[in-house]
Amino acid sequence: MRLSRSMSLVVGSLLLATSWAQAQDGQPARVRGTIAAVEGQTLSVNSREGPVVKIQMAPNVGLRGIKTAAASDIKPGDYVGVASTPASGSQPAGALEVLIFPAAMKGANEGSFPWDLQPNSTMTNATVSNAVENVSGRQLTLTYPTGSKTVSLPANIPVVTFADASAADLKPGAPVFVPATKAPDGTLSTAFVVVGNQGVVPPM
Repeated sequence: MRLSRSMSLVVGSLLLATSWAQAQDGQPARVRGTIAAVEGQTLSVNSREGPVVKIQMAPNVGLRGIKTAAASDIKPGDYVGVASTPASGSQPAGALEVLIFPAAMKGANEGSFPWDLQPNSTMTNATVSNAVENVSGRQLTLTYPTGSKTVSLPANIPVVTFADASAADLKPGAPVFVPATKAPDGTLSTAFVVVGNQGVVPPM
């Protein structure tokens, strides 16, 4: 999928917003749930944790949908974001989901950092250096400038990629993932929303 320069910058904002970058003002606050309402630039979300959360969207907020891909679509050289649980003993980290990034995003926010999809989970944005299927199941070797990680892929793991989306997709009941910034006064803002506009809940 080919992205324009402007869209590449918008998608890049997702990666920056979801990182633990120290240079960012405020604190990262990832919101997962379904849309309760949209009033002007205010997005209200029935959050995974229960309360309705209000998020101020930027005037030029970037919108992306999400669509299903397959583990067989992942090839060496692809740039992916993989949420995973910690390795245990001789067992590699277990992948929770895989997002296949468009080629234009290769190298964006590369590395491995804490994530909150599940307790003690991490997000690794990296290049697939090796994809292996053997008697132990499927595994990916992910490489990034400061290291590498091997993750196993369970049989039913969600594998997705980005799709087109528009403001019309922001409607009550639609599932969303919103990488937001929490200001000192507790207010949330975002420059990017991922919406499940094709029957797929954003798994990240």
